[in-house]
Amino acid sequence: MSLSNNKETSFTRFLPSPLTIAILLTFLTFVLALTFTENKNDNAHILNLLSYWEKGLWDNNMLVFAFQMMMIMILGHTLALTFFFRNLIKKITRFCNDTATSAAIVTFFTIIVGLINWGLGLIFGAILARKVAERASLKKIRINYPLIGACGYTGMMVWHGGLSGSAPIKAATKNHLITDLQIPSEIVPDIILLSETIFSPMNITITISLMLILPIGMYIIGKKYNGDFISILPTKIENENQVKVNKIDNSPFIAYISSFTILFYCIYSVIFNEDIDPINFINLCLLGFSILLHKSINQFGKAVNSAIGGAAGILIQFPLYFGILGIIRDSGFAGMISDVFVSISNENSFPIFTYISGAIVNIFVPSGGGQWAIQGPIIIEAASELGVSYSKSIMALSYGDQITNMLQPFWALPLLWITGLKAKEILPYSFLMFIIGSGIFILGLLLF
Repeated sequence: MSLSNNKETSFTRFLPSPLTIAILLTFLTFVLALTFTENKNDNAHILNLLSYWEKGLWDNNMLVFAFQMMMIMILGHTLALTFFFRNLIKKITRFCNDTATSAAIVTFFTIIVGLINWGLGLIFGAILARKVAERASLKKIRINYPLIGACGYTGMMVWHGGLSGSAPIKAATKNHLITDLQIPSEIVPDIILLSETIFSPMNITITISLMLILPIGMYIIGKKYNGDFISILPTKIENENQVKVNKIDNSPFIAYISSFTILFYCIYSVIFNEDIDPINFINLCLLGFSILLHKSINQFGKAVNSAIGGAAGILIQFPLYFGILGIIRDSGFAGMISDVFVSISNENSFPIFTYISGAIVNIFVPSGGGQWAIQGPIIIEAASELGVSYSKSIMALSYGDQITNMLQPFWALPLLWITGLKAKEILPYSFLMFIIGSGIFILGLLLF
């Protein structure tokens, strides 16, 4: 039986599509800003808010960020379609003989890859969930496919504690806090090392707890809701078995020269270039490894064609969230949310309230980098005033930012496209992950 298949609850029956949610959140943000924020000039407040929305919608820096995110999605998916990763996924799915075991395995491996890179983790988890379903269909195994799909989304609730976490990486960039966030230099250091954030004892303990507790939790849920027999056709790269024609397009030599050149520059950038953009670096690495492992430009191109559909939702919905970002940033609404929590905080409660404020803002702005740009200065200055560790405050905001990904279906769009599931099918299970994860994060913040 499935929580979302056999009997639709009111939750699943009335939950709109991700695009509709983005539009509704836009209206809600507009109404809240109109109600609670003050007009900043002589124009009508409603016209000012529309201006903030329009500027956010087409903000050049954010549109560059949107393109970077689409490239991560496409290149991550393309890399996951290489023989190396498909063979790895095939070996993993050999042990997926029922819903409970499949849920635990998909959750565990998705978390591992998500900690390496959030984009690759999202696509890897989606393809792993899909392959589990294909195997279950072939072997006539009863399976709760929505639960397995939700398990393939768990990388998005751990990624900020891994190697691609936006706020920790930005804070570890020299002078970012002073130059980009414009925080006075007498308040903050010019850099907050990753050893104090991602590699801190607190984050390592929380991350290990998630790696152990979440798979066990999903195993227990899978035992209770085993699911039904399903029919899922295997996915293939477009024209994968097409006869090779163009020798240059199919030349391994061209692929190897191209990929080795790209990867050589990646290594060079790490050693000698301190100003490299972390997102561009990740995309460059994904591009190099993807061409290398596909072994030809032709095969790489076919994989890109198969992967590009997963970025369609990001293409149309990201500008809508940029519009929301414009409203809450320029109207001061996000600052109001943070200020409320700061005003009722003390040294002990501040990390918890930072976590909660981060979780709330992420519903409206599901972008780690965008949220850090808005809340980062407020959180850091408040931490300085209250005498709270900067690194702990950064991680508290990061945990809040990632946990409500389990409620906000925006980043699930590529997963939904790959698996063929709907947001309302996976959200009942991702909500349970939200509950489990919240307990782990809050407990970790209280104990350290």
